[in-house]
Amino acid sequence: MYNKDKIFLEYFSKAYNKEMGVTNRVEGLEQFFELEKKLFLNMFSYEIEEAKAVLRKMIDLIIARTGKQMILNVKNYYIQLAAIMARKLYENQVPTDKVMAFNIASVDIIETQMNDAQFLQCADELVEFFVLVITERKKPSFGHQTVNKVILFINDGIETNLTVEDIANHFNISTSHLSRIFREHTGVTLVEYLNIRKVEECQFFLRHTNKAILDISDTYHFCNQSYFTRIFKKYTGVTPKQFRNHLEHPNFKYIFPNEPKSL
Repeated sequence: MYNKDKIFLEYFSKAYNKEMGVTNRVEGLEQFFELEKKLFLNMFSYEIEEAKAVLRKMIDLIIARTGKQMILNVKNYYIQLAAIMARKLYENQVPTDKVMAFNIASVDIIETQMNDAQFLQCADELVEFFVLVITERKKPSFGHQTVNKVILFINDGIETNLTVEDIANHFNISTSHLSRIFREHTGVTLVEYLNIRKVEECQFFLRHTNKAILDISDTYHFCNQSYFTRIFKKYTGVTPKQFRNHLEHPNFKYIFPNEPKSL
């Protein structure tokens, strides 16, 4: 009997083989695969605009070969690319449940938003979503290793109903000690950071899915929708509904006040 991870890997292996079959019909196969390699290098380097430009070149190659069926073939490639992205996340030790959630959400973007007018926007959203997830795996560099591990632990489990007590128990330290060292090194309380990460995650589902605001609130374990709205507005400056309806409003991305500067 297969274990969960083996089934997962077999599933994405099949998706990869399917992707190979599609791109074998694309003119300039070597160029296409070189671009795909560059796409992932850009994304893993957090070079979002460069990655978007590379993916558009790949789309141009598909369109040049497929003619009247171009939208259908681009859509098929997006679905297969989402599977490849998910496998890359898995290989980079992103937890399996988060990887599966990424793949499901990516396919939802493609199925609900892909049309003649929006296929390039859909590509941009896939790139942004992938970079968002890998950014969460970027190892923090605070001067206390437990604090760094706590941040990664929260990033991996933000969709669960994490509490300060849960985190303290996981790391076998007292809640008071954990709260103290976290605030001392990051400049923000642990409770605040839990809310911040929930808000950051919720933005994607508000902007790129049709999921009801109440369902999003429940997914991230806010006690009620009113509290969710208050917390969301505190960090983004707008309500969840306003954020969904006004695409020009920028995504909120938190920066720790005490975050070490890169050299």
